[in-house]
Amino acid sequence: MSVKIIITAPRGKMGRLITQCAAAREDIEIVGALGPEGRDYIGKDLGDVAMVGRSLGVPVVSDLKEIIDKADVIIDFSTVEEGRRILKQAVAHGKALVCGTTGFTEEDRAAFAEAGKTIPCMLAANTSRLVNILYKLVREAAALAPNTDAEILEMHDAKKLDAPSGTAKELGAFIAEARSQKTEDVTRYGRQGRCPRNDGEIAFHSIRGGDISSSHTVYLVGTGERLELTHHSQSFMCFATGAVDCALYLADKPAGSYTVQDCFGL
Repeated sequence: MSVKIIITAPRGKMGRLITQCAAAREDIEIVGALGPEGRDYIGKDLGDVAMVGRSLGVPVVSDLKEIIDKADVIIDFSTVEEGRRILKQAVAHGKALVCGTTGFTEEDRAAFAEAGKTIPCMLAANTSRLVNILYKLVREAAALAPNTDAEILEMHDAKKLDAPSGTAKELGAFIAEARSQKTEDVTRYGRQGRCPRNDGEIAFHSIRGGDISSSHTVYLVGTGERLELTHHSQSFMCFATGAVDCALYLADKPAGSYTVQDCFGL
């Protein structure tokens, strides 16, 4: 039996790739697609909108209520504002949700945690399998080298909205957790002018340019040596594939707040 999914933002870079990935799988049935109200592709076939190369027999709609009851899982890679609305609808209709949108506030994240009490819910800053292996390695390295200086460098395309990336923030949180620190107490964003490094801080640096798909490096720097843990994505398809895997994972799960690491057994 195939898992029935709804895909949001099908014209976006992630929505397109998720559609292409899901359409090629026999264990997935795309039953709906959601786009922002007023877009010129509302009412058109999802296959055309997402450039799949064939018709999928699924029109793109602008009102989630029209299609939500057809689905088992919603995959949302849209915007913070749209993500908030989709979360409310998922809870109201009892539908599982994989949300890969980044830039949410702490209040938003609390709302996702609350939603996990009634639906299977996954707030996934990064759905790449190898990035989630990087998370595991960073946790272990930070615990084994607690006195090193931690710096995180991330690169993305010129149009990415938030900085640092959600993935970079998660990497920082894992380092802080491994060292029994509170992330908010040790975070620094970039440097300018006279600003010597504070003991124990975790510094974030962001680069934006061109069509860089994604790159993250964690530096653990000691005296006379440094350890670098790096992930480079060659295309966004690794995130799309992971997002579909996460939807399949959530489909038969009870209510709860799940992670990508849960999906990949990490």
